[in-house]
Amino acid sequence: MSWEMLGVYRLLSSIPLFVIILNLQYEGAEGATNAQEIDNHLKLGTQLLSAGQLADALSHFHAAIEGDPDNYLTYFRRATVYLAMGKSRQALPDLSRVIKLKPDFTQARVQRANVYLKQGKLEDAETDYKEVLRVNPSNEDAKTQLGYIEPIRDAIWETEEMMTQGRWNEAIELLTVAIEKCVWDPSLREKRAQCYMEIGEHFKAINDIKPTTKMRPDNTEAYFRVSKMYYDVGELEDSLVEVRECLKLDPDHKSCFPHYKHAKRLNKLYDSAQNFINEGRYQDAIAKVEAALRLEPEIWAFVLRSKSKICKCYTELKDVPHAIKACGEVLEMDESNIEALVDRAETYIMAEEFERAVEDYQKAHDLDNNLRHVSEGLEKAKRLLKQSQKRDYYKILGVKRNARKREIEKAYRKLAAEWHPDNFRSDEEKKVAEKKFIEIAAAREVLADPEKRQKFDNGEDPLDPEQQQHGHNPWGHQGFHFNPFGPGGNGFNFKFHFN
Repeated sequence: MSWEMLGVYRLLSSIPLFVIILNLQYEGAEGATNAQEIDNHLKLGTQLLSAGQLADALSHFHAAIEGDPDNYLTYFRRATVYLAMGKSRQALPDLSRVIKLKPDFTQARVQRANVYLKQGKLEDAETDYKEVLRVNPSNEDAKTQLGYIEPIRDAIWETEEMMTQGRWNEAIELLTVAIEKCVWDPSLREKRAQCYMEIGEHFKAINDIKPTTKMRPDNTEAYFRVSKMYYDVGELEDSLVEVRECLKLDPDHKSCFPHYKHAKRLNKLYDSAQNFINEGRYQDAIAKVEAALRLEPEIWAFVLRSKSKICKCYTELKDVPHAIKACGEVLEMDESNIEALVDRAETYIMAEEFERAVEDYQKAHDLDNNLRHVSEGLEKAKRLLKQSQKRDYYKILGVKRNARKREIEKAYRKLAAEWHPDNFRSDEEKKVAEKKFIEIAAAREVLADPEKRQKFDNGEDPLDPEQQQHGHNPWGHQGFHFNPFGPGGNGFNFKFHFN
C-alpha cells in the first residue's frame, strides 16, 4: 500500500461510518435536476476518495460545493481530501465551515483539533477538544489527544532553557517527543535543526529544515537556509537545487540571488576541472581547481575537495615534489582521506621512498581493508621495499624510474664500456669489474624489456629464481643468451660493439 493510500485509509477510518456511505441523501437541494447533479458529484468524489484518486475527488467536491455552499458534509469530505493530500492549511477553513453550519458535528471539531495539534497550535487544539468533551464526555479520541497537550507545553518550555544552557542533546530528545505530535509545526523543527547544527549533525539539521519550506507559504528564507546548509557541507548540486526553488518564488531575492551566482560559478569550475581530468589534461585541471580555491577559500569541504583534486593531478603528472606537498595538505585537513594516502603512496614509490609508501598504504588499508586497489598497492609497495633492499636495476644504471628506453640504452653503453673487464689488468680488478659488468648487463636486460621492466616496477625481480614460479637461471636461455667470460672466467678474448 502506498503512503498516499495509507494516509487516506487512516483518515477515512477515523470518520464515522455515515460520512463515507456512498448513498447519502443530499439535503437542501433546490430543484430536482440540480440536486441530481450535486448528488452525482458527491458519489463520484467519495468513490474516488476511497480509491485514493485524490485530485479527481477534489474536483468533484469543488463542483458539489459550488452547487450547494451550505452542505456541511461536502465541506467535510473536501477537508478529508485536503488532509489526505497533506494540505492542512486548506483543510482548516472547510472544517471551520462545517462547524459553523453544524456546531454539534463533533467529528469535524475533533478533526480540526487534530490539525491544530499537528500544527503546534496548542491553545486552539485544547479549546476544540474541551468543547467536544463538553458535548460528549465519553469521546475517547478527544480525551487522549487532550492529554498530550500539557506535556508538550512542558517539553517546549524545558527545551528553551536547555538551549540557553547549551544542553543540545537533551533539547533534541524533548523536541523529538514534541514533534511526534506536532509534526506540522515549523518552529519546533527549526529549533531542533539549530541543536543539530550545534553538535555538528548538519545533515540531520537539513532534514529538519527542508519540510518547513512547505509548512509556511512562500518560505524563501527556508529554501535559502537549506541551500546554505547544503553548501556548507560541500553538497553543491543540492545547494543549487534549493536556491533555485527560492528564486522561483522571488527571482530577485536579496540572499538567494547572489548565493546562486556564486554557487553556480564554483560548480562550473569544478565541472571544467573534472572534464580536463577525464581528458588527461591535468595542468589545465589544476588551473581550474586553483581558481575554485581562490573563489571559495573558507568552506572546509570545498577547500578539501580542491586540494584533493590538485593532489590527484600532480600524482598523475608524476610531479613528485608538488604531489607530496599537495597530498600532505589534504591529509593535514583529513588524516583519514584514503585516496590522498593512496596518491601520496604512489608518489613515494616514484621517489623510491618505499618505506613511506608502505606506511601510507598501510594506513589506507587499516581504514578500509575491502578496497582492492589499496590492498594491491600495499602488496606492491612491500615488494618494492623488499626489492630495494636487494638489487635495484635503476640504481645500477643510474637512471630514474621513469627513464625512457633510449636513456636506459645510453646509460648501459656508457657503463658497459667503463666496466668492461678488458679495461683492467690485475686479477682482483678484473673480478670486481666482472661482477659489476654482469650487474650492468642484467639491469639492461630487465629495463630494456617492457614485460620484465613491468614485473620489476611491481616489486618482482624477473631474474631472481626465488621469485619465479618455476625457478629461473638469469644467465641461461631466459637471461643474456651468452656467457661473456667463457668457461674459465679469465679469457677475455671478446669485444662488445656499441651502436
